[in-house]
Amino acid sequence: MKAVGLTHYLPIDNPESLVDIEIDKPQPVGHDILVKVEAISVNPVDYKVRAPKDTVEKTPRVLGWDASGVVEAVGPDVTLFKPGDPVFYAGSITRPGANSEFHLVDERIVGRKPASLDFTHAAALPLTAITAWEALFDRLGVSPQGADAGKTVLIIGGAGGVGSIGIQLAKRLAKLMVIATASRPESARWAKELGADHIVDHFGDMPAQLKQIGFEEVDYVLMFNDTDRHFPAAAAVIKPQGGIATIVENAKPVPVELLKAKSAAFHWEFMFTRSMFGTPDMIEQHKLLTEVSRLIDAGILRTTVGEHLGKINAENVRRAHKLLEEGRAIGKLVLTGF
Repeated sequence: MKAVGLTHYLPIDNPESLVDIEIDKPQPVGHDILVKVEAISVNPVDYKVRAPKDTVEKTPRVLGWDASGVVEAVGPDVTLFKPGDPVFYAGSITRPGANSEFHLVDERIVGRKPASLDFTHAAALPLTAITAWEALFDRLGVSPQGADAGKTVLIIGGAGGVGSIGIQLAKRLAKLMVIATASRPESARWAKELGADHIVDHFGDMPAQLKQIGFEEVDYVLMFNDTDRHFPAAAAVIKPQGGIATIVENAKPVPVELLKAKSAAFHWEFMFTRSMFGTPDMIEQHKLLTEVSRLIDAGILRTTVGEHLGKINAENVRRAHKLLEEGRAIGKLVLTGF
């Protein structure tokens, strides 16, 4: 079967950094379903895994952790899906990725594709929806039923993939006052269209900008961009007993001591945790995606496709990696069909 993979970890401008390959079609066992991949989207985790290093893979490694497609076959322990079911999911970072014609994934982290979306628009959602949902509702403990309505959240990186769905969850489900960051007019427009009440520039003095629009402090901070750079500002603006959640790994120690006097909480969110460790509650991601699918079909949430880059091949996947590395992508980058 066709796939996009790598054997050497190279700069994205090198045409050998990602190449078109042929690999064997896998067969499902246990809780696995075999999915015929129809569309994928590309996330920062893809280029971070591909980042240059000395490792050489003996067999090609396939990346890609966002996909939609149709169930081709199921393992003997599968109970949630059957062949022919349209699905969407993010997969596991510890297994081969979805940049291939057929892909194995555990049914417990898969959702049924929203009926109102085609495969392209559905592929934009799983990884970012899981990440934003878990950060806001599971880590920070915000009510998805609106019990915290009127509280304030600062979303750093509002126009990115996770920010694009995070704004919607915070505004449309939690009923929060949403302050999103964006540094360009086009990304600010995007964030406002998704429901942000206010926009500030994360390259500027965020505490000063917040004061200018009437907010000395915020109840929550969702950090979807550069933990090292933005943590001090987040600590400065978080309310006493508030909470900060970040999804971005740090390169230097996080100064959590800045939160002590405020008794503020700090959370990490990593949407691969359940699949990586095989936690007993893995099926919660199936339930989460099922709910996201329902909310999409009900018109409460919308897809976050920013740009369609064409067919799934090495050249187009490299282009997606490059756009993400440059930090100028708005919404999600998607590819459809081989």
